[in-house]
Amino acid sequence: MRALILISIGLFLSACQPMAPQTANEELITRTSPYSVAKTMDRLEAAVIAKGATVFARVDHAAGARKIGETLAPTQVLIFGNPKLGTPLMQSDPRIGLDLPVKILVWEKDGTTQITFLNPAKLGAWYGIDADHPTLIKMRGVLEMVAKEASAKS
Repeated sequence: MRALILISIGLFLSACQPMAPQTANEELITRTSPYSVAKTMDRLEAAVIAKGATVFARVDHAAGARKIGETLAPTQVLIFGNPKLGTPLMQSDPRIGLDLPVKILVWEKDGTTQITFLNPAKLGAWYGIDADHPTLIKMRGVLEMVAKEASAKS
């Protein structure tokens, strides 16, 4: 009986796949929005401003494509930041300034609006900043929050 239990446990454990935390492995985080790209961007910008961040730019890639006679599905990027979050990271490694302020991409794929941003843990890893750095954790929370607010049905 004991051997049967041990064999059963062994089979169970061999069938289990280790689960890595999403925070560490998920490089690009994507959520969907029920709204158009333009409306999602408007809502995203409002959420970012409400959180006290500064919006530096709103880039319309589809408009840029039209200027050269090309077509591109609706695609916009919001560039924003807050020195309260960026400064501690730049104190750890000033090179992270190459990737700050942060960006959120709002784009359309197969008729569905997507909201995508880079996982701050990955950003930190590029510059040798520990994924457990409190600022990276807070940054992830802010990005998740504004993406959720931009896509929430009201």
